Amino acid sequence: MNLHTHAQFEQTLRRAQRPQIEWRTVALIGACYAVWIASGLLYAAAPWLAFPLLALPIVLHSSLQHEAIHRHPTRSDRWNEALVFLPFGLIYPYRRYRETHLRHHVDSRLTDPYDDPESFYLAQSDHRRLPRVVRLLLAANNTLTGRLVIGPAIAAARFLLAEARVVVRLRGKELRVWAKAWTLHACGLVLVLGIVRLVFAMPLAAYFGAAYLGMALLGVRTFCEHRWAHAVDARTVIVERSWLSLLFLHNNLHLVHHKQPHLPWYALPAAYRARRAEWLALNEGYVFTGYRAVLRAHALRAKEPLVHPLNRAPDTPLRPADLPSPGAA
Repeated sequence: MNLHTHAQFEQTLRRAQRPQIEWRTVALIGACYAVWIASGLLYAAAPWLAFPLLALPIVLHSSLQHEAIHRHPTRSDRWNEALVFLPFGLIYPYRRYRETHLRHHVDSRLTDPYDDPESFYLAQSDHRRLPRVVRLLLAANNTLTGRLVIGPAIAAARFLLAEARVVVRLRGKELRVWAKAWTLHACGLVLVLGIVRLVFAMPLAAYFGAAYLGMALLGVRTFCEHRWAHAVDARTVIVERSWLSLLFLHNNLHLVHHKQPHLPWYALPAAYRARRAEWLALNEGYVFTGYRAVLRAHALRAKEPLVHPLNRAPDTPLRPADLPSPGAA
């Protein structure tokens, strides 16, 4: 049985055996909130320690939102959203993240600058129109050092600009859905910032800094997740091990997640170890032993060109029928 057939069989089997509630993930969500609160309360006594500590639950919370998008820890989208919708990282509304991330899981479109919302590539025509200073910033962002230093600001700016372009095209029900996503986000933002000021007694600027640091840590993971390759499965990385793996909920094994998105975070390492040679053959050896190897290779050197190798105009937008369900690629 080849890897594709085996994966399909395993996916069907695991869905049949999947528990109603994944208690390990529920416990981790509780631990994430507890560490966030404890770190914030520590600010009054030791701000120098609380500041970096807050970045850790912010990173973990983003990873848990990713789990919720893929229907973990429950089979209910509403319950999953309720458990993780608070915007610890401030910028990204959960429902907008969910919509764009599911578009990203159309693997045949991976890295496409128009159809993959998480692509860092630009089309040649778009790149040519940018001011020189913006091109220089994006080139710096294509190195790991740049991704850590200016990456969160660039990612936020690109996301907000994309949202502005989206909203002017929406009408009727689609516009109401978009507005509801942002309204819920605003409510969550008021709650988070209220806790920061009234409970943590923490300046908002200090929390913004902690959120920026958290997004920079997330940039370590997203920096090498995808590359352009003709073979679809060769576009997704495997980073075999890192002390950051738990914060990333093992999405360093990113190909395994893309091929088996129904698997919860704690099942990814075993799924990888069981067929390591097959996974590495499938993605044509796009593998790093750890994030130190990524740093050595790309601290100051771009991982790939900023302009996407396929030079084309935008295609027709993806139809709803093209989108994967949260639990299946």
